[in-house]
Amino acid sequence: MAEFVEGFETLSKIGPAVTVFGSARAKRSSPTYRKAEKLARLLVKAGYGLISGGGPGIMEAVNKGAKEAGGESVGLNIELPQEQKPNPYVKTLLTFRYFFARKVMFIKYARAYVIFPGGYGTLDEFSEAITLVQTKRIERFPIILVEKKYWQGLIDWFKETLIPRGYIQPEDLNIFYVVDEPEQVVQIIKKFYQNQTSEGKR
Repeated sequence: MAEFVEGFETLSKIGPAVTVFGSARAKRSSPTYRKAEKLARLLVKAGYGLISGGGPGIMEAVNKGAKEAGGESVGLNIELPQEQKPNPYVKTLLTFRYFFARKVMFIKYARAYVIFPGGYGTLDEFSEAITLVQTKRIERFPIILVEKKYWQGLIDWFKETLIPRGYIQPEDLNIFYVVDEPEQVVQIIKKFYQNQTSEGKR
């Protein structure tokens, strides 16, 4: 319970933010790391803070880009047997013992989810988000996969296996976006909320 209280109190003060996921193993020299860093800078310029898992790899890239751009840089760290140390670019750090509490914080304060290439943990966050939207447990919000080539096999499996068996519907593929460039991510988020504002005025 204490994790929820601390999380709510801290994250309620950061303003609009985007949560970004991706591999902790992405090297600093990799194009994916540099792309995540660039995205963070662009999102800060657009008025968003950045939330990551607080660790290395893509998480570090996101916090680095946000900090260097003068924006809010949040890390939601998790206690693990092989301890994940927070990266040095986190401005606001919360450390969780329980995954479920951490997940609530990721999604409650995110105006969008951006998912870079990653492993099981990254897939877990993506799957949970699209499930919550599909089952209408939360309102739709931008869920964006970055790097089309990386995600193509998963999307093909959705189309060629899950849809023919009736496990998901064709329209479920519209729950998320797939792009290649950071600029496209920012444009999707801006357009989504501009459309919401326009519809609210009708």
